[in-house]
Amino acid sequence: MKLDLQESAKGATNHMKSILTEFKSFAFKGNVVDMAVGVIIGAAFGKIVDSLVKNILMPMIGLLTPGDLGYLGWKVVVGAKEVPYGLFIGEIVNFVIVAFALYLFMVKFMGFLTAQKSSPEATLPAPPETTDQTLLREIRDLLASQKH
Repeated sequence: MKLDLQESAKGATNHMKSILTEFKSFAFKGNVVDMAVGVIIGAAFGKIVDSLVKNILMPMIGLLTPGDLGYLGWKVVVGAKEVPYGLFIGEIVNFVIVAFALYLFMVKFMGFLTAQKSSPEATLPAPPETTDQTLLREIRDLLASQKH
């Protein structure tokens, strides 16, 4: 009975080590770390865009419209309740700016980088033919001419 418990404990320990090893290889793969960095940068970018919309764009729009509070004061009163639609419009503007910035980055900038990466390879001249390649080409041409 004591031997069975020891074997069980060893099996459980080995199983835990296996799980920890698998987790370590998963958590520290390049893709997971890259994704975490992307999420952090994305959150910071979102804050910047949010500040741009709330502190610059929407107050400028508020200057063009009547009211003391600008878009913050845009609301509809229904009975005893207020519906602040100005805040909603601010969030829509925020979303559109984030979506446009992501479009520019993902489609235009990444497309530009991809074109730059593949372009130099296509414009490089072919390396000079080696002696072996010349001989093989001549043999191929001779064999092809004998078949016809």
